[in-house]
Amino acid sequence: MRSRLNLLLATGLVILAPMLSGSTPARAAGKSSPFPAWIADYVGDGKGQITRVVLERARRLYLEKVAEGTVKNACYFAMDATRPNDLTVGRFYVICEAKQSFRVISAGHGGGLNLPGVVNFSNGRECAKNFGNALDSNLTAGGAYLTSEIKTSFKGYYLAPSNREAVLTRSFVQFDGIGDTANARQRAIGGHAAALVSGICMQKKPESPYADRKGYVPVGKLVTYAGGRSDGCTSWSPEETPEVLSMVKDNPTTLYIYPEARDIAAVGRATTSGKSPVSAGSYWNATCLGEIGSPQFWPKERLEPIIARYKQDHPAPPPRPIPLCQASN
Repeated sequence: MRSRLNLLLATGLVILAPMLSGSTPARAAGKSSPFPAWIADYVGDGKGQITRVVLERARRLYLEKVAEGTVKNACYFAMDATRPNDLTVGRFYVICEAKQSFRVISAGHGGGLNLPGVVNFSNGRECAKNFGNALDSNLTAGGAYLTSEIKTSFKGYYLAPSNREAVLTRSFVQFDGIGDTANARQRAIGGHAAALVSGICMQKKPESPYADRKGYVPVGKLVTYAGGRSDGCTSWSPEETPEVLSMVKDNPTTLYIYPEARDIAAVGRATTSGKSPVSAGSYWNATCLGEIGSPQFWPKERLEPIIARYKQDHPAPPPRPIPLCQASN
């Protein structure tokens, strides 16, 4: 209990508890800032800033989990998936209030899918239009998460710029969701570096600790896709990922991703009626709203039967063996 109290005092959240627990973003907007003075310059819609509603909800989630004893981490995360996926701007926030530290990094959103002749819920690289929590949808689901265990897996060998063979191992931090995101573990939703090995062939390397039973390992080309799309996970640049993962290794914290289904519905109603989201008391990044027109949330109850039926009508071809590498490789 004393350690939780010390953490709350260090972050200033003890004082803020009554205000946060009883206010909504719309009502809080007219009041004096509930945030510490040092963070005030970071609150806003500009570059390097976090929109007020996103920060309020992220702090409220963090406060609740610290008070419960679920979280003892001095830092917490937030993501604004309505902002453009811009490497120079960023939209994933690492906030450590005790250290008065605020950092913004890039993060990819879920690419979604286009099921030809059935339904298209795919997203462009820069702005996300479609969101959802359906299994196998590859969509980002906004809401509350807790970070959990970290698993590291071998992805393959590749040729480094120095012409030396290198190994890609990628660590993945599992997210456990709450409410609409409760199926995050079932969906294998988490965070990882935006890196993979593509164009794989199998090379004989029996001395490798990663060799299969026949002594072969996958070899290919390293591809980094920071600023690209994911399969629904949160993907960070390979350079920034180690620091993020080190913060939550054996020390879980909260992550709040905006927008939730209710926000998407509110913005959709505003745009349909010809109003701006701001005038209707809602928030969406103006740049991306101009690109997507109107966002859409795809609930799992609606989308999962469609995806299942499509898979049944379009069965995947039998897996083909990975080719052996040519001698020149």
